[in-house]
Amino acid sequence: MNVFYEEKGTFKVGIVLSSNMTSLQIEAPHGKRSKIKNAAVLLRFDEPLVSVFMECAEKLANDIDINFLWDCCNCDIEFNSNSLATEYFGHSPSPVEAAAVLIKLHSSPIYFYKKGKGCYKSAPALALKSALISQEKKKRQAEQQSRYVKCLETFTLPEEFNSLLPELLYKPDKNSVEWKALNAACTTTKLSLLSLLNKCGAIPSSHDYHLHRFEIDCFPSDIESNIPEDNDKELSDISALPIADVVAFSIDDADTTEIDDAFSVKLLSLGSFQIGIHIAAPSLGVTVDSHLDKMAAQRLSTVYFPGNKITMLPENVIHQYTLGEERLCPVISMYLEVADDYTIISINSCIEQVKIAANLRHDALEKNFNEETLAKKNINCAFGDELKLLWNFACKMESARGKANDSNNERIDYGFSVEDGKVIIKERRRDSPINKLVSELMIFVNAEWGKQLANAGIVGIYRNQSGGKVRMSTSPAPHQGLGVSQYAWCSSPMRRYIDLINQRQLISLLRGEKPPHPKECSNLQIAIRDFEEAYNAYNEFQRKMEKYWCLRWLLQGEIKTTKAVVIKENYVKLDCLPLIIRVPSLPEIFSDTFVELEISQIDLLELTVDTKFTRKLEE
Repeated sequence: MNVFYEEKGTFKVGIVLSSNMTSLQIEAPHGKRSKIKNAAVLLRFDEPLVSVFMECAEKLANDIDINFLWDCCNCDIEFNSNSLATEYFGHSPSPVEAAAVLIKLHSSPIYFYKKGKGCYKSAPALALKSALISQEKKKRQAEQQSRYVKCLETFTLPEEFNSLLPELLYKPDKNSVEWKALNAACTTTKLSLLSLLNKCGAIPSSHDYHLHRFEIDCFPSDIESNIPEDNDKELSDISALPIADVVAFSIDDADTTEIDDAFSVKLLSLGSFQIGIHIAAPSLGVTVDSHLDKMAAQRLSTVYFPGNKITMLPENVIHQYTLGEERLCPVISMYLEVADDYTIISINSCIEQVKIAANLRHDALEKNFNEETLAKKNINCAFGDELKLLWNFACKMESARGKANDSNNERIDYGFSVEDGKVIIKERRRDSPINKLVSELMIFVNAEWGKQLANAGIVGIYRNQSGGKVRMSTSPAPHQGLGVSQYAWCSSPMRRYIDLINQRQLISLLRGEKPPHPKECSNLQIAIRDFEEAYNAYNEFQRKMEKYWCLRWLLQGEIKTTKAVVIKENYVKLDCLPLIIRVPSLPEIFSDTFVELEISQIDLLELTVDTKFTRKLEE
């Protein structure tokens, strides 16, 4: 006795060796013995032999017209496969014929639905039509995917991919045929998706690839394109503001266009003098809930990266409020009356217009304003006397904060510039006279205006630090790192949305008006949450692009070996670059030890560099 049975969705045959009420011991055609349940048996037969039974049944099943078989059935009722076989063949079916019909029914699930052992039901006409269309679509997609894979394996980009590249690179639909083809081609070529697309010519610029990824992640809609043409109507008329009787100048990098701050010095009687700190006032025109305000609230900050930037405010607004040279600009000024020993006598703030006499730039100013010229008391440049007074005042403020010997001041910062695709990286000391002068005045004005808001009971947004952790809050608290009792960002309202908010609150204080953001409103907490999230993302992008340009710098110099200092374990910082990398081959070496590395491969898309430890350097 032989049996035809179903096991795990597959039809099999075997010779019965023994049986009982519930199970059978059988032997397969290839000799393997197994135990099956009686319930799994579909047919019992003596002929033909099990060695040829499946071959005969499958051959006959292939000859059965599935459409004719479906036509033989009533879609409203269930049927037994033997009944259908009898109707199809016109006689009581042989074991091979019965098995053939079962095999055909089982292999055609879109035509027939299985309802139990040997029982089926034909699919309704509409359901069958829909399923056949879907099957045909999948077939075409499979053929299309196969064609795509063949192209990609030869590093040829299929024409259909051109319009889909942004999606494939940044926001892929992993159910799409194109994505599946890419995955398959990556497996066969043993390349990453980026490397494969790059070899296919789909990524003409590694720089633009990183930039566009950031823009899609952080600026999914082009908000600047939605600015109405008449947005200038949102900007207020500032001509009625009083004009200050001072000569002001700014100090910035050469490529700075959002000039937020400027300074003035005016001699007074009895040896005292007046220091003016003037902050651009875009909040006079960018009002709460205006279109420009919503744009600023969406971007939250200017994004800086080597060679470029994405501004928080549109260019026409920046042009109106930036403290440009030889322009009369609206500002919020803080005036300090300072004694000849640089002690502050009085502080006064006001809203006014200031004529900016000059925009001093770091690269030109450093030649004449540095440690050497200060030591010789020979600052031979425009506003040299004013710079000397501001420098002495800054040193006094630094000492008052208890930060005169702060080790953080000795850190090296790096400046990036990109000219015609060539990157230039320069070291900049954080404690250089120019940096110290500007930073001390900014720290003072932010701490003082923060104190004035707190004393007036007007809510503001503060940066507090305790235990080394910085957090933003609407409650004033000490900033231990800066050594001040409170610190509110107010000095960069064109670059940071938090400063714009604080400036509005400050203007209400100076004008004696109701603050636009009362204490009980939740908008400030939302702004803090959104700003911190965006600021972290922007800083991460800036670090990524700095790494990109560091790698470009290594490539453009064709540098094969470099000096580095061990930071910890197998992490090192490359010499003269703000680039920290992992060196797997680095042996156990103490931190701060100098080593030599061999550079073998740089990938500007993956932002990786392969290095090998060569030797330890003597200090």
